[in-house]
Amino acid sequence: MSPTPVPRATFDLRDPAFVADPYAALARAREHAPVLWHEGLGLWVTTTHAAANDVLRDRRLGRILRPRSSGDDGWTTFDWLHADSILDSEPPKHTRLRRLVAGAFARGHVARLRPRVEEVAAGLLDEVEHVLERDGRVDVIATYAEPLPVLVICELLGAPTADWKRLRDWSQAIVRMYEVDPDEHAQQDAQRACEEFAAYVERLAADRAAAPGDDLLTSLVQERDGGDRLSPRELIATVVLLLNAGHEASVNGFGNGLASVLADPAQLEAVVAALDEPGAVDRVVEEMLRHDSPLHLFERTATADVELHGVTVRRGEKVAALLGAANRDPAVFAEPDRFVADRDPNPHLAFGAGIHFCLGAPLARMELQISTRALLERLGPVEVVDATRRPTFVLRGYERLVVARRRPS
Repeated sequence: MSPTPVPRATFDLRDPAFVADPYAALARAREHAPVLWHEGLGLWVTTTHAAANDVLRDRRLGRILRPRSSGDDGWTTFDWLHADSILDSEPPKHTRLRRLVAGAFARGHVARLRPRVEEVAAGLLDEVEHVLERDGRVDVIATYAEPLPVLVICELLGAPTADWKRLRDWSQAIVRMYEVDPDEHAQQDAQRACEEFAAYVERLAADRAAAPGDDLLTSLVQERDGGDRLSPRELIATVVLLLNAGHEASVNGFGNGLASVLADPAQLEAVVAALDEPGAVDRVVEEMLRHDSPLHLFERTATADVELHGVTVRRGEKVAALLGAANRDPAVFAEPDRFVADRDPNPHLAFGAGIHFCLGAPLARMELQISTRALLERLGPVEVVDATRRPTFVLRGYERLVVARRRPS
């Protein structure tokens, strides 16, 4: 009796056409099987909402970090920034870290930021309107989406707002390492960014220890110095993760989502008309996150053999939950390729699931709700006149999204 053939994925994550629009290829893969072996990546990938959800929730599938460093080769700081973060830890370490960081978050830091987020958004929109009136068009990524979350994180941590560009550049350099086969230049940039970012946070934490403030970093320092505490490296890794995850999710979630909203003039009119209805903006933001998710791939490693939707993931093998595929699954979402502004319910997996569900999701949601409402109220009907995608699959977003006033039809 011949062995059952292994279902295999045929899409190429390095293919620019796939990166530009992966959804048709992911839909074809979904028709083939819920879990496929990807030869190029050397791991299993999920194509359905159910399979991705199971990967994210199964405790036998963990975040097992494989260090890059083999001595004094420049990867030491990169490795501990990940090994000592919540994202790349498993219980019992993950349980302790998440409890301590969640305890710091629970002190009202996110809630108190709402007026400040509104103020930052309004200030940035002043510049957006100025450029739009002067030039007839404006890049809302560079002028609005990129600075807003970094300025908010600065406010949250008590970091100088003048440093936002340095923080953004460090974040972007580090997250390029999460893509498929980063080149040598990207690797060197990531190493340098990790060293500089860690040293910066260490100095900032020392300042907060000497002069506490009403900010999240002070709360984290107090968790570091308490009885059950964060180590100095765990504190630094937590701050770096907050910026990296918070910045990328907000920028890409906003850019992808705005492009989805603006692609259909009738949908845009419906969104603008419903801005003041209770819950309307919340539903729009959830659909922005679902329709073109900012994070497409999240890896786990099997700590035991796991039966997963018709295949066996062997101990030591990796499996990637493809979140973009999950969020376009027709078994869960009616008309999955269509942006439906009032979609409800909307059980998307953009923020993950299980013990690694994004701790910063409430902050990201608040930023997206405020920034989306503010832009649509201030600018009125606009349309995309120039758009450039980032050449990345794992973190999906726009390098440029240029809008202009919508011309009468």
